[in-house]
Amino acid sequence: MSSESLQVGVVLGGVAPEHEVSVISTLQAAAALDRTRYTPVPIYVAKDGTWYTGDALLEVETYRDLEALRETAMPVSLAPTPHGHLELIEDRPPGVLKHLQRPRLRRRVDVMLLGLHGGPGESGGVQGLCETVNVPYTSAGVLGSALGMDKALSKQVCQQAGIPVVGWVAFREDEWAYREEAALDECEAALDYPLVVKPARCGSSIGIAQVDTRPALDAAIEDAFRYDDKVIVERAVEALREINCSVLGDVHEATPSVLEEPVAGDDDEVLTFQDKYMREDEGATKTGGTKRAESSPEGMAAQDRIVPANLSEERTEEIQDLAVRIFHQFECAGVVRIDFMIDAATGQLYFNEINTIPGSFSFYLWEPSGVSFDELVDRLVTIARRRHRDRNGRVQTHAVNLLAEKSLQGVKTDEAS
Repeated sequence: MSSESLQVGVVLGGVAPEHEVSVISTLQAAAALDRTRYTPVPIYVAKDGTWYTGDALLEVETYRDLEALRETAMPVSLAPTPHGHLELIEDRPPGVLKHLQRPRLRRRVDVMLLGLHGGPGESGGVQGLCETVNVPYTSAGVLGSALGMDKALSKQVCQQAGIPVVGWVAFREDEWAYREEAALDECEAALDYPLVVKPARCGSSIGIAQVDTRPALDAAIEDAFRYDDKVIVERAVEALREINCSVLGDVHEATPSVLEEPVAGDDDEVLTFQDKYMREDEGATKTGGTKRAESSPEGMAAQDRIVPANLSEERTEEIQDLAVRIFHQFECAGVVRIDFMIDAATGQLYFNEINTIPGSFSFYLWEPSGVSFDELVDRLVTIARRRHRDRNGRVQTHAVNLLAEKSLQGVKTDEAS
Protein backbone atom coordinates (compact mmCIF):
# COMPACT_ATOMS: atom_id res chain seq x y z
CA MET A 1 0.00 0.00 0.00
CA SER A 2 1.64 3.20 -1.16
CA SER A 3 1.69 6.26 1.06
CA GLU A 4 0.92 8.20 -2.12
CA SER A 5 -2.23 6.19 -2.85
CA LEU A 6 -5.54 8.00 -3.02
CA GLN A 7 -7.31 8.06 0.34
CA VAL A 8 -10.89 6.95 -0.32
CA GLY A 9 -13.40 7.60 2.44
CA VAL A 10 -15.93 4.77 2.22
CA VAL A 11 -19.07 6.07 3.93
CA LEU A 12 -21.44 3.45 5.31
CA GLY A 13 -24.22 2.91 7.83
CA GLY A 14 -26.44 5.94 8.30
CA VAL A 15 -29.55 6.86 10.24
CA ALA A 16 -32.00 5.39 7.68
CA PRO A 17 -33.75 1.99 7.95
CA GLU A 18 -31.37 0.67 5.27
CA HIS A 19 -28.44 0.94 7.72
CA GLU A 20 -27.45 -2.74 7.54
CA VAL A 21 -27.86 -2.82 3.76
CA SER A 22 -25.47 0.11 3.49
CA VAL A 23 -22.85 -1.66 5.60
CA ILE A 24 -22.95 -4.71 3.34
CA SER A 25 -22.88 -2.71 0.08
CA THR A 26 -20.05 -0.42 1.09
CA LEU A 27 -17.82 -3.12 2.52
CA GLN A 28 -18.17 -4.91 -0.80
CA ALA A 29 -16.99 -1.78 -2.59
CA ALA A 30 -14.13 -1.23 -0.14
CA ALA A 31 -12.94 -4.79 -0.72
CA ALA A 32 -12.95 -4.15 -4.49
CA LEU A 33 -10.63 -1.11 -4.26
CA ASP A 34 -7.21 -1.73 -5.81
CA ARG A 35 -4.87 -1.48 -2.81
CA THR A 36 -1.93 -0.52 -5.02
CA ARG A 37 -3.76 2.67 -5.98
CA TYR A 38 -6.32 3.33 -3.26
CA THR A 39 -6.38 3.22 0.53
CA PRO A 40 -9.89 2.75 1.93
CA VAL A 41 -10.67 4.96 4.93
CA PRO A 42 -13.85 3.68 6.60
CA ILE A 43 -16.30 6.35 7.75
CA TYR A 44 -19.13 4.71 9.66
CA VAL A 45 -22.26 6.74 10.43
CA ALA A 46 -23.91 5.15 13.47
CA LYS A 47 -27.68 4.98 13.89
CA ASP A 48 -27.51 7.93 16.31
CA GLY A 49 -25.65 10.03 13.72
CA THR A 50 -22.15 9.80 15.25
CA TRP A 51 -19.32 9.43 12.71
CA TYR A 52 -16.50 6.93 13.35
CA THR A 53 -13.35 5.69 11.67
CA GLY A 54 -10.86 2.89 12.32
CA ASP A 55 -9.43 0.00 10.31
CA ALA A 56 -11.64 -2.52 12.14
CA LEU A 57 -14.62 -0.91 10.42
CA LEU A 58 -13.53 -2.56 7.16
CA GLU A 59 -14.45 -5.98 8.62
CA VAL A 60 -18.09 -7.10 8.57
CA GLU A 61 -17.67 -8.93 11.88
CA THR A 62 -17.14 -5.58 13.61
CA TYR A 63 -20.81 -4.72 13.04
CA ARG A 64 -22.18 -7.77 14.84
CA ASP A 65 -21.78 -5.94 18.17
CA LEU A 66 -22.49 -2.23 17.75
CA GLU A 67 -21.92 -1.48 21.43
CA ALA A 68 -18.43 -2.98 21.27
CA LEU A 69 -17.85 -1.02 18.04
CA ARG A 70 -18.36 2.24 19.91
CA GLU A 71 -15.60 1.28 22.33
CA THR A 72 -13.02 0.42 19.66
CA ALA A 73 -13.79 2.80 16.76
CA MET A 74 -12.73 6.45 16.86
CA PRO A 75 -15.44 9.14 16.75
CA VAL A 76 -14.49 11.89 14.32
CA SER A 77 -15.45 15.31 13.05
CA LEU A 78 -15.04 16.45 9.45
CA ALA A 79 -12.82 19.40 8.57
CA PRO A 80 -12.28 20.82 5.07
CA THR A 81 -8.75 21.56 3.93
CA PRO A 82 -7.45 23.48 0.91
CA HIS A 83 -7.28 21.89 -2.54
CA GLY A 84 -10.35 19.65 -2.25
CA HIS A 85 -9.31 17.35 0.57
CA LEU A 86 -10.99 16.52 3.85
CA GLU A 87 -9.63 15.63 7.27
CA LEU A 88 -11.16 13.29 9.82
CA ILE A 89 -10.24 14.69 13.22
CA GLU A 90 -10.54 12.64 16.38
CA ASP A 91 -13.30 13.78 18.73
CA ARG A 92 -12.50 13.97 22.42
CA PRO A 93 -14.88 13.89 25.37
CA PRO A 94 -14.96 17.22 27.24
CA GLY A 95 -13.34 17.67 30.61
CA VAL A 96 -9.89 16.17 29.97
CA LEU A 97 -7.01 18.55 30.77
CA LYS A 98 -5.30 19.70 27.58
CA HIS A 99 -1.77 19.17 28.90
CA LEU A 100 -2.60 15.50 29.53
CA GLN A 101 -3.83 14.92 26.00
CA ARG A 102 -1.82 13.62 23.08
CA PRO A 103 -2.38 15.41 19.75
CA ARG A 104 -5.67 14.54 18.10
CA LEU A 105 -5.43 11.85 15.44
CA ARG A 106 -6.06 13.05 11.89
CA ARG A 107 -6.79 11.16 8.68
CA ARG A 108 -6.80 12.66 5.18
CA VAL A 109 -9.58 11.85 2.72
CA ASP A 110 -9.19 12.65 -1.00
CA VAL A 111 -12.56 11.41 -2.28
CA MET A 112 -15.75 10.17 -0.65
CA LEU A 113 -17.25 6.89 -1.86
CA LEU A 114 -20.83 7.21 -0.67
CA GLY A 115 -22.54 3.94 0.22
CA LEU A 116 -25.40 5.29 2.34
CA HIS A 117 -28.88 4.10 1.34
CA GLY A 118 -32.04 6.09 2.04
CA GLY A 119 -32.51 9.06 4.34
CA PRO A 120 -30.07 11.99 4.20
CA GLY A 121 -27.35 9.72 2.82
CA GLU A 122 -29.10 9.26 -0.52
CA SER A 123 -31.49 12.21 -0.60
CA GLY A 124 -28.91 14.94 -1.16
CA GLY A 125 -27.91 15.76 2.42
CA VAL A 126 -24.49 14.14 2.45
CA GLN A 127 -23.94 15.19 -1.18
CA GLY A 128 -24.52 18.79 -0.13
CA LEU A 129 -22.09 18.33 2.76
CA CYS A 130 -19.43 17.08 0.35
CA GLU A 131 -19.95 20.07 -1.92
CA THR A 132 -19.84 22.45 1.04
CA VAL A 133 -16.47 21.10 2.21
CA ASN A 134 -15.31 20.87 -1.44
CA VAL A 135 -14.39 17.18 -1.58
CA PRO A 136 -15.09 14.85 -4.55
CA TYR A 137 -17.86 12.29 -4.02
CA THR A 138 -19.36 9.36 -5.86
CA SER A 139 -23.09 9.68 -6.57
CA ALA A 140 -25.60 11.95 -8.20
CA GLY A 141 -25.54 15.57 -7.10
CA VAL A 142 -27.84 17.28 -4.63
CA LEU A 143 -30.70 17.84 -7.09
CA GLY A 144 -30.67 14.38 -8.67
CA SER A 145 -30.32 12.69 -5.30
CA ALA A 146 -33.25 14.62 -3.79
CA LEU A 147 -35.53 13.99 -6.77
CA GLY A 148 -34.52 10.35 -7.04
CA MET A 149 -35.19 9.65 -3.37
CA ASP A 150 -38.77 10.96 -3.56
CA LYS A 151 -40.93 8.49 -5.49
CA ALA A 152 -43.69 11.04 -6.06
CA LEU A 153 -41.34 13.74 -7.38
CA SER A 154 -39.57 11.12 -9.52
CA LYS A 155 -42.84 10.25 -11.20
CA GLN A 156 -43.64 13.92 -11.73
CA VAL A 157 -40.28 14.47 -13.43
CA CYS A 158 -40.82 11.48 -15.71
CA GLN A 159 -44.42 12.40 -16.50
CA GLN A 160 -43.35 15.87 -17.56
CA ALA A 161 -40.70 14.30 -19.81
CA GLY A 162 -43.30 12.05 -21.48
CA ILE A 163 -42.08 8.88 -19.76
CA PRO A 164 -44.99 6.59 -18.80
CA VAL A 165 -45.75 5.90 -15.12
CA VAL A 166 -48.65 4.06 -13.46
CA GLY A 167 -51.48 6.05 -11.89
CA TRP A 168 -50.66 7.29 -8.41
CA VAL A 169 -51.55 9.67 -5.60
CA ALA A 170 -49.39 10.89 -2.72
CA PHE A 171 -49.97 12.75 0.52
CA ARG A 172 -48.09 13.81 3.62
CA GLU A 173 -48.86 12.66 7.14
CA ASP A 174 -50.38 16.01 8.10
CA GLU A 175 -52.76 15.61 5.14
CA TRP A 176 -53.71 12.12 6.35
CA ALA A 177 -54.17 12.81 10.04
CA TYR A 178 -57.81 13.40 11.10
CA ARG A 179 -59.06 12.99 7.51
CA GLU A 180 -58.24 9.37 6.81
CA GLU A 181 -61.63 8.60 5.28
CA ALA A 182 -61.37 11.51 2.84
CA ALA A 183 -57.84 10.41 1.86
CA LEU A 184 -59.05 6.84 1.30
CA ASP A 185 -61.92 8.20 -0.81
CA GLU A 186 -59.36 10.13 -2.87
CA CYS A 187 -57.32 6.98 -3.49
CA GLU A 188 -60.36 4.94 -4.49
CA ALA A 189 -61.69 7.68 -6.76
CA ALA A 190 -58.40 7.98 -8.64
CA LEU A 191 -57.26 4.34 -8.68
CA ASP A 192 -58.71 0.84 -8.93
CA TYR A 193 -57.70 -2.04 -6.68
CA PRO A 194 -55.31 -3.73 -6.28
CA LEU A 195 -53.06 -0.93 -5.04
CA VAL A 196 -49.44 -0.71 -3.90
CA VAL A 197 -48.58 1.45 -0.88
CA LYS A 198 -45.02 2.73 -0.31
CA PRO A 199 -43.20 5.22 1.88
CA ALA A 200 -42.30 7.94 -0.61
CA ARG A 201 -38.67 8.30 0.45
CA CYS A 202 -37.50 4.86 1.55
CA GLY A 203 -35.51 2.35 -0.46
CA SER A 204 -35.00 -1.41 -0.37
CA SER A 205 -38.78 -2.06 -0.53
CA ILE A 206 -39.14 -1.13 3.14
CA GLY A 207 -42.76 -0.57 4.21
CA ILE A 208 -44.22 -1.66 0.87
CA ALA A 209 -47.52 -3.56 0.64
CA GLN A 210 -50.07 -4.58 -1.99
CA VAL A 211 -53.71 -4.33 -0.95
CA ASP A 212 -57.12 -5.24 -2.35
CA THR A 213 -59.57 -3.68 0.11
CA ARG A 214 -60.20 -0.38 1.86
CA PRO A 215 -59.38 -1.69 5.37
CA ALA A 216 -56.11 -3.17 4.05
CA LEU A 217 -55.32 0.14 2.33
CA ASP A 218 -55.91 2.02 5.58
CA ALA A 219 -53.61 -0.35 7.51
CA ALA A 220 -50.89 -0.24 4.83
CA ILE A 221 -50.84 3.56 4.79
CA GLU A 222 -50.57 3.66 8.59
CA ASP A 223 -47.65 1.21 8.40
CA ALA A 224 -45.91 3.20 5.65
CA PHE A 225 -46.06 6.33 7.82
CA ARG A 226 -43.87 4.51 10.34
CA TYR A 227 -40.98 4.96 7.88
CA ASP A 228 -41.68 8.33 6.25
CA ASP A 229 -44.02 11.30 6.58
CA LYS A 230 -44.98 11.05 2.91
CA VAL A 231 -46.73 8.07 1.30
CA ILE A 232 -47.43 7.17 -2.30
CA VAL A 233 -50.29 4.90 -3.44
CA GLU A 234 -50.03 3.39 -6.92
CA ARG A 235 -52.16 1.27 -9.16
CA ALA A 236 -50.75 -2.25 -9.05
CA VAL A 237 -49.67 -3.87 -12.31
CA GLU A 238 -51.18 -7.31 -11.88
CA ALA A 239 -49.38 -9.10 -14.71
CA LEU A 240 -46.13 -7.62 -13.45
CA ARG A 241 -42.62 -8.11 -14.75
CA GLU A 242 -39.99 -6.03 -12.99
CA ILE A 243 -37.01 -5.11 -15.15
CA ASN A 244 -33.99 -3.18 -13.88
CA CYS A 245 -31.14 -1.47 -15.68
CA SER A 246 -28.04 0.16 -14.22
CA VAL A 247 -26.38 3.18 -15.84
CA LEU A 248 -22.77 4.25 -15.29
CA GLY A 249 -21.30 7.62 -16.24
CA ASP A 250 -21.92 11.35 -15.98
CA VAL A 251 -22.99 14.28 -18.14
CA HIS A 252 -20.26 13.48 -20.68
CA GLU A 253 -21.05 9.81 -21.23
CA ALA A 254 -23.52 7.26 -19.84
CA THR A 255 -23.53 3.52 -20.48
CA PRO A 256 -26.37 1.09 -19.69
CA SER A 257 -25.80 -2.36 -18.22
CA VAL A 258 -27.45 -5.62 -19.15
CA LEU A 259 -31.00 -5.95 -17.81
CA GLU A 260 -32.18 -8.05 -14.89
CA GLU A 261 -35.53 -9.46 -13.90
CA PRO A 262 -35.73 -9.86 -10.09
CA VAL A 263 -37.69 -12.86 -8.84
CA ALA A 264 -40.01 -12.42 -5.85
CA GLY A 265 -40.64 -15.06 -3.21
CA ASP A 266 -43.25 -17.71 -3.93
CA ASP A 267 -46.00 -15.94 -2.00
CA ASP A 268 -45.05 -12.34 -2.79
CA GLU A 269 -46.95 -10.06 -5.16
CA VAL A 270 -44.23 -7.41 -4.92
CA LEU A 271 -40.56 -7.66 -4.02
CA THR A 272 -39.98 -7.20 -0.31
CA PHE A 273 -36.95 -6.23 1.76
CA GLN A 274 -36.61 -9.93 2.62
CA ASP A 275 -36.55 -10.88 -1.08
CA LYS A 276 -33.77 -8.37 -1.75
CA TYR A 277 -31.50 -8.69 1.24
CA MET A 278 -32.43 -11.74 3.33
CA ARG A 279 -31.78 -15.34 2.43
CA GLU A 280 -32.72 -18.53 4.19
CA ASP A 281 -30.10 -20.27 6.26
CA GLU A 282 -30.52 -23.87 5.14
CA GLY A 283 -28.60 -25.25 8.11
CA ALA A 284 -30.31 -23.40 10.94
CA THR A 285 -33.87 -23.76 12.17
CA LYS A 286 -35.98 -22.36 14.92
CA THR A 287 -38.25 -24.43 17.16
CA GLY A 288 -40.77 -26.19 14.97
CA GLY A 289 -38.41 -26.44 12.01
CA THR A 290 -39.02 -22.99 10.50
CA LYS A 291 -36.12 -21.81 8.38
CA ARG A 292 -34.37 -18.69 9.60
CA ALA A 293 -33.66 -15.78 7.27
CA GLU A 294 -30.45 -13.89 7.86
CA SER A 295 -28.89 -10.86 6.29
CA SER A 296 -26.55 -11.98 3.54
CA PRO A 297 -23.01 -10.58 3.22
CA GLU A 298 -23.56 -10.78 -0.53
CA GLY A 299 -26.19 -8.01 -0.32
CA MET A 300 -28.22 -7.59 -3.51
CA ALA A 301 -26.12 -10.29 -5.16
CA ALA A 302 -27.94 -12.83 -2.98
CA GLN A 303 -31.32 -12.04 -4.53
CA ASP A 304 -32.80 -14.41 -7.10
CA ARG A 305 -32.74 -12.79 -10.52
CA ILE A 306 -32.61 -13.56 -14.22
CA VAL A 307 -29.60 -11.92 -15.87
CA PRO A 308 -29.85 -10.99 -18.64
CA ALA A 309 -33.62 -10.60 -18.59
CA ASN A 310 -35.48 -12.74 -21.07
CA LEU A 311 -36.55 -9.97 -23.45
CA SER A 312 -36.28 -9.40 -27.17
CA GLU A 313 -33.32 -7.43 -28.46
CA GLU A 314 -35.65 -4.60 -29.48
CA ARG A 315 -37.30 -4.38 -26.04
CA THR A 316 -33.90 -4.60 -24.33
CA GLU A 317 -32.54 -1.69 -26.37
CA GLU A 318 -35.73 0.30 -25.72
CA ILE A 319 -35.31 -0.07 -21.94
CA GLN A 320 -31.58 0.66 -22.04
CA ASP A 321 -32.13 3.82 -24.13
CA LEU A 322 -34.88 4.95 -21.76
CA ALA A 323 -32.64 4.28 -18.74
CA VAL A 324 -29.92 6.53 -20.18
CA ARG A 325 -32.51 9.20 -20.94
CA ILE A 326 -33.76 9.09 -17.33
CA PHE A 327 -30.16 9.16 -16.04
CA HIS A 328 -29.62 12.46 -17.85
CA GLN A 329 -33.10 13.76 -16.92
CA PHE A 330 -32.14 13.48 -13.24
CA GLU A 331 -28.63 14.88 -13.90
CA CYS A 332 -27.09 11.75 -12.40
CA ALA A 333 -23.47 10.71 -12.08
CA GLY A 334 -21.68 7.57 -10.95
CA VAL A 335 -23.74 4.39 -10.96
CA VAL A 336 -27.52 4.22 -10.58
CA ARG A 337 -30.18 1.57 -11.01
CA ILE A 338 -33.44 2.41 -12.74
CA ASP A 339 -36.38 0.10 -12.12
CA PHE A 340 -39.10 -0.46 -14.70
CA MET A 341 -42.35 -2.40 -14.80
CA ILE A 342 -43.84 -4.23 -17.75
CA ASP A 343 -47.52 -5.17 -17.85
CA ALA A 344 -47.21 -8.64 -19.36
CA ALA A 345 -50.87 -8.53 -20.41
CA THR A 346 -50.52 -5.37 -22.52
CA GLY A 347 -46.78 -4.99 -23.04
CA GLN A 348 -46.87 -1.46 -21.61
CA LEU A 349 -43.59 -0.29 -20.08
CA TYR A 350 -43.55 2.00 -17.02
CA PHE A 351 -40.87 3.85 -15.07
CA ASN A 352 -41.01 2.71 -11.44
CA GLU A 353 -38.17 4.40 -9.55
CA ILE A 354 -34.51 5.40 -9.66
CA ASN A 355 -31.90 4.41 -7.09
CA THR A 356 -29.04 6.91 -7.10
CA ILE A 357 -26.96 4.73 -4.73
CA PRO A 358 -28.13 1.22 -5.60
CA GLY A 359 -27.68 -1.79 -3.36
CA SER A 360 -24.27 -3.42 -3.90
CA PHE A 361 -23.63 -0.63 -6.45
CA SER A 362 -25.35 -2.93 -8.97
CA PHE A 363 -22.05 -4.75 -9.56
CA TYR A 364 -24.04 -7.93 -10.35
CA LEU A 365 -25.30 -6.12 -13.49
CA TRP A 366 -21.89 -4.84 -14.52
CA GLU A 367 -19.90 -8.06 -14.26
CA PRO A 368 -22.04 -9.70 -17.02
CA SER A 369 -21.71 -6.40 -18.92
CA GLY A 370 -17.93 -6.87 -18.97
CA VAL A 371 -17.06 -4.52 -16.10
CA SER A 372 -15.55 -6.16 -13.01
CA PHE A 373 -16.37 -4.86 -9.54
CA ASP A 374 -12.79 -3.56 -9.23
CA GLU A 375 -13.17 -1.62 -12.48
CA LEU A 376 -16.62 -0.36 -11.50
CA VAL A 377 -15.32 1.13 -8.24
CA ASP A 378 -12.32 2.61 -10.07
CA ARG A 379 -14.65 4.31 -12.54
CA LEU A 380 -16.77 5.72 -9.73
CA VAL A 381 -13.71 7.34 -8.17
CA THR A 382 -12.51 8.64 -11.56
CA ILE A 383 -15.92 10.15 -12.35
CA ALA A 384 -16.10 11.77 -8.91
CA ARG A 385 -12.72 13.44 -9.29
CA ARG A 386 -13.48 14.61 -12.86
CA ARG A 387 -16.78 16.19 -11.76
CA HIS A 388 -14.98 17.87 -8.88
CA ARG A 389 -12.35 19.35 -11.22
CA ASP A 390 -15.06 20.54 -13.60
CA ARG A 391 -17.05 22.13 -10.78
CA ASN A 392 -14.03 23.86 -9.27
CA GLY A 393 -12.92 25.01 -12.70
CA ARG A 394 -16.26 26.71 -13.28
CA VAL A 395 -16.13 28.37 -9.87
CA GLN A 396 -12.58 29.65 -10.46
CA THR A 397 -13.46 30.89 -13.94
CA HIS A 398 -16.46 32.74 -12.53
CA ALA A 399 -14.30 34.31 -9.81
CA VAL A 400 -11.68 35.42 -12.36
CA ASN A 401 -14.41 36.92 -14.56
CA LEU A 402 -15.83 38.85 -11.61
CA LEU A 403 -12.41 40.23 -10.73
CA ALA A 404 -11.80 41.21 -14.34
CA GLU A 405 -15.18 42.90 -14.53
CA LYS A 406 -14.52 44.87 -11.34
CA SER A 407 -11.07 45.89 -12.58
CA LEU A 408 -12.56 47.05 -15.86
CA GLN A 409 -15.17 49.07 -14.03
CA GLY A 410 -12.37 50.69 -11.99
CA VAL A 411 -10.53 51.66 -15.19
CA LYS A 412 -13.67 53.18 -16.66
CA THR A 413 -14.28 55.15 -13.45
CA ASP A 414 -10.72 56.51 -13.56
CA GLU A 415 -11.11 57.49 -17.20
CA ALA A 416 -14.38 59.26 -16.49
CA SER A 417 -12.80 61.28 -13.69
